[in-house]
Amino acid sequence: MVKAIFFDIDGTLVSFKTHTIPESTRKALAALREKGIKVFISTGRPKVLMMKAVGDLPFDGYITLNGSYCFTADDIDIYKGRIPEEDIERLIQYHKQRPDIPFVFVHDDTWFITGVNEAVQQVADLIKITVPPVCPIEEARGKEIMQIMGYFKQDEDLEVFSHVLKHCEPMRWYPLFADIIARGNSKSHGIDKVIEYYGIDLKDTMAFGDGGNDIPMLRHAGIGVAMGNAAPEVQNAANYITTSVDEDGILNALKHFGIL
Repeated sequence: MVKAIFFDIDGTLVSFKTHTIPESTRKALAALREKGIKVFISTGRPKVLMMKAVGDLPFDGYITLNGSYCFTADDIDIYKGRIPEEDIERLIQYHKQRPDIPFVFVHDDTWFITGVNEAVQQVADLIKITVPPVCPIEEARGKEIMQIMGYFKQDEDLEVFSHVLKHCEPMRWYPLFADIIARGNSKSHGIDKVIEYYGIDLKDTMAFGDGGNDIPMLRHAGIGVAMGNAAPEVQNAANYITTSVDEDGILNALKHFGIL
């Protein structure tokens, strides 16, 4: 029996085409809550951008920053997983050699970026967000950094994660950049922390996603549902493939499993 459902935002709840949540999804979420099923966000976004994306829709809790920061609807912290300060220091030194790579640092409810280039603007336009304020990378020292976003492509991962961010790993859902979190954090880890807090068994969970960073939770949840607009490797990680976000994918999957 499904008691908790976890939803990615971009490409799952929110359409890349309209940048809105389909009406069928809004009604489905309301119906789930009326039935007593808990609904949670599970996103790579930081808190400040998550709230803008979901608007006034109520949720029982939130997994943000790819599982690095989890909290309840009442802003009670469930879990925080910060990036080690030694990795931050190595990145500061590395950036002196590679100032061409912009990095975003997320701490508390704020964030900043070291510089802006075409890739940064392209991603901001894709998900309709404002570019963070530009600050020197040294501003990351001494702060509780829970996620970094690095605007470099996958072929540079080996260099960055072998020699610089040694205790971190990338979560990619778009080729121009990587969400970077402390190793061991993930959306699946976030699910474990949330269900432990609420006393829910993993077998009674369901998750919806469409991006590469959703693969861990789709494999981990009791039922993993990939959106029809998801890449093949994401669909291969799921128990079920529904229609796209723009074709009522969430409602259709809930009906398929007899939840609604």
